[in-house]
Amino acid sequence: MTERKNRNAYRELQEHDLYILTEFFKMLGDPTRIHLLFLLMEQDACVSDLANRLGLTQSAVSHQLSLLKANKLVRQRRNGKMIFYTLVDDHVRTVIEKGTEHVLLR
Repeated sequence: MTERKNRNAYRELQEHDLYILTEFFKMLGDPTRIHLLFLLMEQDACVSDLANRLGLTQSAVSHQLSLLKANKLVRQRRNGKMIFYTLVDDHVRTVIEKGTEHVLLR
């Protein structure tokens, strides 16, 4: 019964929910943000580590992370003076994994 309810969950979406869902998918529409999410699927990381791995400035990475955070795809935690970013939950991981499977099966 739970699977059936999940398949029909879209019927319960209100206009505001559709807007949020659209913004969620917009966040996945940028290669840099996708790459950041892939890196965060491996491990939590700080801006400088992510910038080094992507070959981008810390400012560029911070900007992308702030967009991801505002759209509830990542969250941050403080460890002393360092701020580490992580995926907000396993739902984000699942969407990225399923999208990757879809692309690789073409």
